[in-house]
Amino acid sequence: MTRMSLTFRLTMLFACASAAVLLALGILVGRLVELHFEELDMEVLKGKMELVRESLRSARTPKDMEFFSQHLDDTLTGHAPISLAIRGADGRDIVTVGHAEFPAAMLNAASASMVAGTVWTSSEGKPFRGISGIAQMGIDGSAPAVVGVAIDMSPHEHFMASFQRTLWAVVVLAAVASGLLGWGAVRRELAPVRTIRQRASEITASHLDQRLDVESVPVELVELVQTLNAMLGRLEESFQRLSDFSSDLAHELRTPVSNMLTQTQVILAKARSAEEYREILYSNAEEFERLSRMMSDMLFLAKADHGLVSPFKDEVDMATEVRNLFSFFEVLAEGSNIRLVVAGEGSVIGDRALLRRAISNVLSNAIRHTRESGMVRASIEAPPGGNELVLRIENTGEPISAVHIPRLFDRFYRADASRHGSSEGAGLGLAIARSVLALHQGTIGVHCRDGLTCFEMHLPSMASTARPLAAPVS
Repeated sequence: MTRMSLTFRLTMLFACASAAVLLALGILVGRLVELHFEELDMEVLKGKMELVRESLRSARTPKDMEFFSQHLDDTLTGHAPISLAIRGADGRDIVTVGHAEFPAAMLNAASASMVAGTVWTSSEGKPFRGISGIAQMGIDGSAPAVVGVAIDMSPHEHFMASFQRTLWAVVVLAAVASGLLGWGAVRRELAPVRTIRQRASEITASHLDQRLDVESVPVELVELVQTLNAMLGRLEESFQRLSDFSSDLAHELRTPVSNMLTQTQVILAKARSAEEYREILYSNAEEFERLSRMMSDMLFLAKADHGLVSPFKDEVDMATEVRNLFSFFEVLAEGSNIRLVVAGEGSVIGDRALLRRAISNVLSNAIRHTRESGMVRASIEAPPGGNELVLRIENTGEPISAVHIPRLFDRFYRADASRHGSSEGAGLGLAIARSVLALHQGTIGVHCRDGLTCFEMHLPSMASTARPLAAPVS
């Protein structure tokens, strides 16, 4: 089944709602009119009943009764809907006027009552409403008579039938009119949605910089448009990063492949000695190792981005890991007379190998950029009352330009463009460090101040094992 449009559903809702309201109102008005007619009928019937009773009490002789009969004919002349019946105690009809055909129970002295009206239909199909009651005769010694008064309800029923036909016609017309008006109103109010759809259809991969206009939409759609604009912003950023990544990847792969291809072509241009072949193979092996490391790093980043890396949950003593890494980098640091310092203690729950890899990447980067006879200092601190551990790695050297800091953790990005194509790395170390921290619900940032470059890593701490900052150990 095809889904109905919002315009159609709202149009039908308007039409059905207006029809239901008018129908309920019509039924209520009809009921009130019927009650009004009933009250009018009862008022007329009671009035006629009192008139007949008064006339019967004033009749003292049989001659007066003859005059009473003539008086009733004259009184009811011009009141065609009114019918009257007076039945004596002996069961004989004293007076009969009209065509009401009173039910026998109404003219029975034992059951006659005017508490409530009785409704019946005559043999001619006419509806009547009537009352009956006991009336005292004015003639001495006469038994009370039973008086029945009825009124023809045909005019009322004709009016109600006409009213109902008119009501249904009005309901149908109102439903159609409400539907048309609702359709027009919905079409008009949904115009911003159509505009959003049109603008969104114009946005392509090459035009992700376009945004939807928030000011031209109703208040109810502002959050939707803002969400769509935010989504477009994320898509634009992702496409740009993907484009940059593809370009950098092609560049990084081209350099070692080009080197190996050139060296191979040169070595094959003429006969060489075994030592020359061996040197070329060593050189190619270095390039293969670089490619292997790059691919391994890229595979790790891809898995981390898609949540395919599940870190182990072990207790990791950060001070011990930093000291072990300092021992590993000690030879490199001594070559430039760089002093390595670690201070503070603290533990976290995480994957020891991944955290060691992230810290190693940051330390390696810090040592490479430290001036000769400089210092690299790692400090571990758990702020009082906090639930995180902070590892800061500071080094003396040239500060990083503010232009590079926002992209320092991007893949293949190097602040020093002169090192592109060098064997020091592919520019993935800091990107891996950020991914590892993210896997542990942590963050990493960098800032430069007072001649120091500081990488700051925040990780959820173990409150029971975190200890205050200790004295430096060199």
